[in-house]
Amino acid sequence: MFYSLGLLYGRVGIIVILFYLTPIWSTLIGRYLLGWPITRGRIAALLAGIAGLALMLGADGEVPLPRGLGEWLGLASGVCWAVASIGIKFIATADPAESTFLFAVGALLGGLILAPMLVPLPDLATLPAPGAVAGWVVFTGALWWALSIVGLLWATTKLEPARVGILMISEVLVSVASAALIAGEVLSPTELTGGTLVLVAGVLEFLPERKRCVR
Repeated sequence: MFYSLGLLYGRVGIIVILFYLTPIWSTLIGRYLLGWPITRGRIAALLAGIAGLALMLGADGEVPLPRGLGEWLGLASGVCWAVASIGIKFIATADPAESTFLFAVGALLGGLILAPMLVPLPDLATLPAPGAVAGWVVFTGALWWALSIVGLLWATTKLEPARVGILMISEVLVSVASAALIAGEVLSPTELTGGTLVLVAGVLEFLPERKRCVR
C-alpha cells in the first residue's frame, strides 16, 4: 500500500528505485537482528546500494533524505517488504494463495485507513462511467493482486529475501523507461548514477561468492 501510494505522490522512477533498496534492509536485518553471517560480496552490494541512495536523494545538493510524501512512502515500503519477506520465508506457514489473500486484506485495510487522511473521499455519483471504473478495478485486481502476487509470494517462500528483491529489480528499468516515455519523467544525471549503483548492487548479488563470511 505504501508503494502504490508512493507512485501517486512521487516520481515513478525514484519511488521504484527506493522500493528496490529492499535487499539492503534485508541484509541489515539479517545481520544485526538475526545474527546471520554476511559475505564480502553482500557487503559490496550493501555499500553500492547505500551510495546509490545517497546520490538519488541528494541529487540537488541537499541533505540526502526523502523529500515529500511519495519518497517517504517509497522508502518505507521497501523496509516493510524486507521485514515481511523474512517473516514469509522463515516464520509463516501459509501457502501462496492464503498469503495473497492476507496481502490483499492488509492492503484493503491500509487503504481504508490512509486514503481519507490524504484526499477527500470520492463522490461516486459524479463518476462519468462508474461501470467502466469498476471493470478496470476488477481487471487490475485480478491481474496484479491475484496472479502476480501469488507468484511473488510463492517465490518468497523458496528464496532468500535479498534474492527475491534482486530478481524483482528488473522493474526498475521498465519503470524508469515507461515513466520517461509515458509521463515525461526524466531523471537527472546524478539520479541516474544513483539508480545505476542500486542496479550494480543487484548484479553483485548474483556474482559467484566465496564461502568466506564476515561474522
